Amino acid sequence: MDKIHTCKLCGATSDSAEFYKSTTSRCKDCHKAKVRENRAAKIDYYREYDAERFQNDPRVRERHKRYQKTAAGKKSTRAAKQKWISQNPEKRAAHVILGNRVRDGSIVKPDRCEKCGCKSSRLEGHHEDYAKPLDVIWVCRQCHVDIHNAITGGDT
Repeated sequence: MDKIHTCKLCGATSDSAEFYKSTTSRCKDCHKAKVRENRAAKIDYYREYDAERFQNDPRVRERHKRYQKTAAGKKSTRAAKQKWISQNPEKRAAHVILGNRVRDGSIVKPDRCEKCGCKSSRLEGHHEDYAKPLDVIWVCRQCHVDIHNAITGGDT
């Protein structure tokens, strides 16, 4: 037979099924409410924590990759891409123009990053000014991230 517990917050009495094993002083509903209240009060901390966790926890990254392969994940990715395109028409136009020139061979990508000198087959063109779509520096992914972090102060 389950032990009867009394919640110190709402006063409800119930069996062990309505209480978490680690917090037998409050019922599950009160515990969830306190967690939501704490998260709302410290939202900046939790946003930073969640971002850090997403970047460094392999289980979270793997779960995200699995989600991106589902129909809902693909739909969400398409919607995010379309939103970015509609909010950044000048950037999108510069990307398309540069991509077309690379594809037709009138612009040749180097094989080394112009910042760190590493050899990479996946260099990215960084635009200092999107009004000049063909004026780019060719950088590896990490250098491109570093450039944008320096520009935005890490807020991307």
